[in-house]
Amino acid sequence: MKIAVTGASGHIGCNLVRALLAEGEHRVSVLQYHDQRAFQHLDVEVVKGSLHDKAALEKLCRGAEVVFHLAVRISIGSLSFEELFETNVEGTRNLLQVARNAGVKKFIHFSSIHALEYKPSDEPMDETRQLVLQSDIFYERSKAVSEKWVLEQSSDDFEVVVLNPTSVIGPCDFKPSLMGQMLIKLYKNTLPALIPGGYDWVDVRDVVSSAISAIENGRNGERYILSGGWTTLKELADRFAAANHLKLKNKLLPLWLVRAGIPFIHAWSKLSGREPLYTNDSLTILQSGNRKISYAKAARELGHNPRPLEETLKDTIDWFVENNYL
Repeated sequence: MKIAVTGASGHIGCNLVRALLAEGEHRVSVLQYHDQRAFQHLDVEVVKGSLHDKAALEKLCRGAEVVFHLAVRISIGSLSFEELFETNVEGTRNLLQVARNAGVKKFIHFSSIHALEYKPSDEPMDETRQLVLQSDIFYERSKAVSEKWVLEQSSDDFEVVVLNPTSVIGPCDFKPSLMGQMLIKLYKNTLPALIPGGYDWVDVRDVVSSAISAIENGRNGERYILSGGWTTLKELADRFAAANHLKLKNKLLPLWLVRAGIPFIHAWSKLSGREPLYTNDSLTILQSGNRKISYAKAARELGHNPRPLEETLKDTIDWFVENNYL
């Protein structure tokens, strides 16, 4: 089977491509926009282009039975809605339309837990939650608008499945991701501070396993939450230290103090050219996000089975060490 993948340079994408190749049954084509470190030595067909390059998308999808769409622009508070809309909505529309015209049978779209309404936050959150189409957080809104449109395109001869992962961590993180950067800073004891609040963390390999299962088992027109478990940042740091035999010095700062420092964090991110670890939007999410995100549907239908957090944290740092990030 030929499978096309966008976003193969990203954390989930590069793990997905490796897992597909490891099965030994698939030919894989990937869309290369800029960075190719994550797949430059793999046996894949590389198509250079973007989500706005119709010729490249046609070449990517030619002969493919399945398309995994992971290419995304992620920003929690530092980009405008128009900038996010261009990639996350318009780019997705371009790809899906080309895929359908090329005869692709199944389109597996990676959305986000952020596309779904998290309130009421004290009740279990599952796939029945509404999309946050009017969210003040532009990234959330762009993913919600995109997911709504994608699901509307499903038909008997063009199957659509949506996956909604939570915060992904794990090995094979080439860029590295924002979470990977945070873990590297934790390891080096250079993370400025921890803050109150937490998030739902899931291993990238478990996300990928469920995504591949969706090829055969994902039902047309359905979404699946791929979560792991909610943990505070402080507990994550403590478990990270224990898993890697470290002694960390990070202090837990009050939220008001961190918010006061946001302008300085933004200024430094512009100078360094990197996304800030903390923004007003990310602080809001860490403080008020849902702690009861359910992956029961994905467990039943896709076999989603998150591994222990300690295993993820240990394997992630081992990978960073082996690949000279540490």
